[in-house]
Amino acid sequence: MTDAAVGDDVVVRAFIGSFTSAGGRGVTAAAVDRATGALTVLGSTAEVPDPSYLALGHGPGPGGRTLYAVSETEHGAVAALDVSGDAPRLLGGLRPVEGSGPTHLALAVGHLLTANYGSGSVSVLPVRVDGTPGPAASVLTHTGSGPDPDRQQSPHAHQVLPDPSGNWVLAVDLGTDSVRICALDPATGELRVHAETPLRPGTGPRHLAFHPAGGHAYVLNELAPTVTVCRWNAAAGALEPVGETSVLPDGARDGDTRTYPSEVVVAHDGRFLWTANRGDDTLSVLALDATGERATLVTTVDCGGHWPRDLALDPTGRRLYAANERSGDVSWFDIDPATGIPRHAGSLDAPAASCVIFA
Repeated sequence: MTDAAVGDDVVVRAFIGSFTSAGGRGVTAAAVDRATGALTVLGSTAEVPDPSYLALGHGPGPGGRTLYAVSETEHGAVAALDVSGDAPRLLGGLRPVEGSGPTHLALAVGHLLTANYGSGSVSVLPVRVDGTPGPAASVLTHTGSGPDPDRQQSPHAHQVLPDPSGNWVLAVDLGTDSVRICALDPATGELRVHAETPLRPGTGPRHLAFHPAGGHAYVLNELAPTVTVCRWNAAAGALEPVGETSVLPDGARDGDTRTYPSEVVVAHDGRFLWTANRGDDTLSVLALDATGERATLVTTVDCGGHWPRDLALDPTGRRLYAANERSGDVSWFDIDPATGIPRHAGSLDAPAASCVIFA
């Protein structure tokens, strides 16, 4: 596996989001031991209620080196945090997103975008000069439903992210079994649907990740433990499903415990893909062929805890980190460079952990 370029003089930090309503610390900053991958808590803040997902700004412009968090509450909000010290510090107050239950956020062309699960919408907030988000410039409300009577009676936007070209924004909707490809106007913050790609009914797409070459995307389905492989045409803004692969072995799929996959991660060199699976409490290893178009399940390993809500690759590409919500820990794994199989190497106590990202 190819390592990302991380200089020896760079201090690597991790940021952990957690549910304060379930006893979590809120947003936690941790130092990362470069040799072992071990995490050491530096400080935390509970000023943001239920900061279930985080995103880090980069660069010298507005929002550079600022940490952003959703507040996954009925009256959803986002927050900006200063992470220059050991403990994250809230900048300004909470900013409403004009949507309920935001579960994911991302930065794109000077704006902060949130996927609002409860209201089935995507909000766009401009990032101001001081890095804090301004009032929502636009809210794109999804329409549609799916066949699952409990989970798909209405839209449920679960993830929003820019594509590798930076020309498009993709919104993954669990409730409508589809991915919307949108154009974002950098001047006004208006988000407009360019195309909508339907997936197999009842799969409940949750998150997607791009191949490093940029020509494929992998959609992880929450209501069916599968990954849908798609071709991605950035020039046309077109997403085309070409295959679907289970993330569980046949025996596990036939068990009594229902599995709800949560996150998908692709290796820096494009050889492997990993998923986190709640219920089954495993991490799946899938091998990708040279084209990126064929995914084959290699094996599954224990996630190191219970209910892995998030999975992240460290900047070197050598380790995976699982945020195990119900066991209250973040576990890290050394990745075998030949097989892609993770080996559990340690854990950090992190009550109600929901997300982990790296600076």
